[in-house]
Amino acid sequence: MAGLPLPMIPHPITLFFIVFFAFSPSAKAAQFSVLSYGAKPDGKTDSTKAFAAAWAHACASTQPATISVPKGSFSLGQVRFQGPCKNRAILLRIDGTLVAPSDYKVIGNAKNWLIFEHVNGVAVSGGTLDGQGAGLWSCKNSGKGCPRGATSLEFTNSNNIAITGLASLNSQLFHIVINGCQNVKVQGVKVSAAGNSPNTDGIHVQSSTGVTILNSRIGTGDDCVSIGPGTSSLWIENVACGPGHGISIGSLGKESQEAGVQNVTVKTATFTGTQNGLRIKSWGRPSNGFARDILFQHAVMNNVQNPIVIDQNYCPGEKNCPGQVSGVKISDVTYQDIHGSSATEVAVKFDCSKKYPCTGIKLEDVKLTFKNQPAEASCSNAGGVASGLVQPTSCL
Repeated sequence: MAGLPLPMIPHPITLFFIVFFAFSPSAKAAQFSVLSYGAKPDGKTDSTKAFAAAWAHACASTQPATISVPKGSFSLGQVRFQGPCKNRAILLRIDGTLVAPSDYKVIGNAKNWLIFEHVNGVAVSGGTLDGQGAGLWSCKNSGKGCPRGATSLEFTNSNNIAITGLASLNSQLFHIVINGCQNVKVQGVKVSAAGNSPNTDGIHVQSSTGVTILNSRIGTGDDCVSIGPGTSSLWIENVACGPGHGISIGSLGKESQEAGVQNVTVKTATFTGTQNGLRIKSWGRPSNGFARDILFQHAVMNNVQNPIVIDQNYCPGEKNCPGQVSGVKISDVTYQDIHGSSATEVAVKFDCSKKYPCTGIKLEDVKLTFKNQPAEASCSNAGGVASGLVQPTSCL
């Protein structure tokens, strides 16, 4: 479409070749099976040390390395896959299931279950991660004092990463976290947890650039994809979300000094029975954060409570923010070809900051209904333009 400024993001295919160049079959890889180090696929034997040993040898190899996890169920405590390594092409090929401890207290305060740190050129392919989080969710939902929980899989301060064909079930906390990374490709991932499971975000990206998320299905109890401060050049395409809280930028502005979010594209996404569709949220308090150059394109809403929402008055528990206004500046956000059904009368809600109103919002070809009738829109401190068919009628 003429006149629409598209974020400058590498095409996913380009990223595919960048990430997978290191894993070309012509490069002869050293093979390391976790069975060789004492792992047992019986679902009972603690295989933590075996996985750590296999990683240590693969990481020390000067040639490309493959760590193979055969079919079966492997019981694991926390495993830290630490770099830097002597090669830049390690493939962790999982054919079986990795199972977290059934007693959530074992890793509940560990922050992570499986964490990769300071690695370059690592691919994780196939397999299932079973976080066994239901016990912790019950504890949290009962209001008792519980551990915070562990993220199932995290990559931190790492580059040139690929996560392909992985299934993540019932994480205690977030399923997959990308933190402080460059050039990451997540493809064909399936995330699954109960719709009432607390803080089980599907994929969380923060302080990272050049992340691509493709062809994935996410059903969970929190955001399907959450986008935190310091994220730039993020491309999300062909993601099905539900249950969950939608695809969310934020929450931003929790800190007074905070990196912004920019160059985000979300295209061809489907939301079914979710709390939100496309959301940007910031704390209602002072901050130097921002969100800009965002494109939401080709989204289908199926009975979504808040299909399009910007909320700059986020203040959980009404603590540390009542009566204050958000300092996060939101600008140049485009919604193009968004259609479907809202579960509430107000399908488009822009509740922006009094101090820094939202600017440059574009609505184009938006059609959202409520009970087969045109839905409503609500605007507060929001400026922009509408073109093409826009229903509900724009309030910008």
